[in-house]
Amino acid sequence: MPRSAGILLYRIRDGEPEVLLVHPGGPFWARKDAGAWSIPKGEHSEDEDPQAAALREFEEETGTAVTPTALADLGAARLKSGKQVAAWAVEGDLDAYAITSNTFELEWPPRSGRKQAFPEVDRAGWFSLEDAREKLNPAQGAFLDRLRDLLG
Repeated sequence: MPRSAGILLYRIRDGEPEVLLVHPGGPFWARKDAGAWSIPKGEHSEDEDPQAAALREFEEETGTAVTPTALADLGAARLKSGKQVAAWAVEGDLDAYAITSNTFELEWPPRSGRKQAFPEVDRAGWFSLEDAREKLNPAQGAFLDRLRDLLG
């Protein structure tokens, strides 16, 4: 079963939490919005520490490192695909417009024989919990509920 781990970065604005979400890059996701966004996350092997993978993936997808000292465990959620996603919340801030993501190669257009590089994440944004629920892959909505509980 594929495993993924990620970080739900949050900040408090005008007394309300906002969360950082990322939009996947590449041609398949270019025109998708609602339900396509995610917490910064990525796959890891069964023998890799999920928290270490979450920290690595956050940095790869945003260009910013998270200090691992204040991570709050948000548990796991299972996506429709069967993938298990573990997440941690941490308070912080970054400029969503200034993210820099790693890239991946894909044959594009299909069967063209040409490889193109695409960013793993093409944009990021800060969202209220309500707006984030509309943007997120539905299974990841559980992390928003757990964050709200954590913040009281």
